[in-house]
Amino acid sequence: MHSLNQMSQTELKELYTEFKKEYDEICKLGINLDISRGKPNAAQLDLSNGLMTCLDESIIEKCSFDYRNYGVMEGVPSARKMFAPLLGVDYENTLVCGNSSLNIMYDCIVRAMLLGVLEGKTPWSKLEKVKFLCPSPGYDRHFAICEEFGIEMIVVDMTESGPDMDRVEELVAADPTIKGMWCVPKYSNPQGITYSDETVRRLAKMKTAADDFRIFWDNAYCMHDLYDDGDELLSILDACTEAGNPDRPYIFFSTSKISFAGSGVAAMGGSKANIDWQKKRMTIQTISFDKINQLRHVIYYKDADGLKEHMKKHAEILRPKFETVLSYFDRELAPLGCVYYPRPRGGYFISLDVPDGCAKRVVELCKNAGISLTPAGSTYPYKKDPRDRNIRIAPSYLDVKDLEKACKALCASVKLACAEKFYKIREMF
Repeated sequence: MHSLNQMSQTELKELYTEFKKEYDEICKLGINLDISRGKPNAAQLDLSNGLMTCLDESIIEKCSFDYRNYGVMEGVPSARKMFAPLLGVDYENTLVCGNSSLNIMYDCIVRAMLLGVLEGKTPWSKLEKVKFLCPSPGYDRHFAICEEFGIEMIVVDMTESGPDMDRVEELVAADPTIKGMWCVPKYSNPQGITYSDETVRRLAKMKTAADDFRIFWDNAYCMHDLYDDGDELLSILDACTEAGNPDRPYIFFSTSKISFAGSGVAAMGGSKANIDWQKKRMTIQTISFDKINQLRHVIYYKDADGLKEHMKKHAEILRPKFETVLSYFDRELAPLGCVYYPRPRGGYFISLDVPDGCAKRVVELCKNAGISLTPAGSTYPYKKDPRDRNIRIAPSYLDVKDLEKACKALCASVKLACAEKFYKIREMF
């Protein structure tokens, strides 16, 4: 089959009829499957069941500090040592907190709004306007935080090496109301892109009109390689320190997709000034975080290398799922000549770009066929995809058999939506 945009009206009509028949047959199957969110499946969760039994009284008695009590606001030392290399920082530049990195990010925004980012800095809430750069497609929960606090979001297109840095540099240099930027730098959500060394260095050294500009470096998937030769990511703190901007990055990580969602451990890294300032605010906010859970994670995974070995087991479960989706796309969608999908080497998502104006239609067709997708537009600020083309696929939760059913329905929906679009265009002319 040659590309849809090269077909005649007669050929498109025949193809539309064929695709409609295929789609109608799938709708009759009574499928009810969800590929909308990147949740670990039961087999992945089972890998960490030992967390529930690895801690007993004898271990507590051997500790130099009684972690059942108040104190150690910065986190259990062995946990800080485990997370430091994952954050790309030294031990002293870490805070190990509760179960959610999203929670830490939210709190950092709240503190910036109410108190500023360091001593002497103007609280953002006292400014007439605050803006954030949002590389897109991106993570909907980041965008939701900005929307919650009335922070204006500016879309920056993603490239194969990260955000469009020419555009980023132009914006931050000219506008002092741009106070921050969201980044998922390794295996970005949803495209699976890892920022190049050049991109990291340009982010570190770029001139910003705002002297309190912060990069929210959400390195959620730093451990989520699908293959042994995973992508490498430059340390943003090292790059910023070298460029003379050590306070620029806030770095975040959690084990939510490593151990148990809602029962993991989250950590933050940054410059000494940033960490000291955040710790001071946290001390007012809480008496201390769950040190027993931090200790449990250290006992079970041991260290950063232990976490890396553990994640190879996750990869064995996830890799066939990603390869299943991509094989369906290669076979069913690539011949259309009008779709685009990166081939992620890690992370939790596959990004699919359909022809402009088709994403909402694909999601609607999938819903009618029994497949739940993330709503079209969710990967953009304000849920408004300017080209209505991006769809985020989450392969992790289903087993391969059910994932194949979902892929058949998804591909049938995409093919029908594409045929509809090109047939109508031809019809107009």
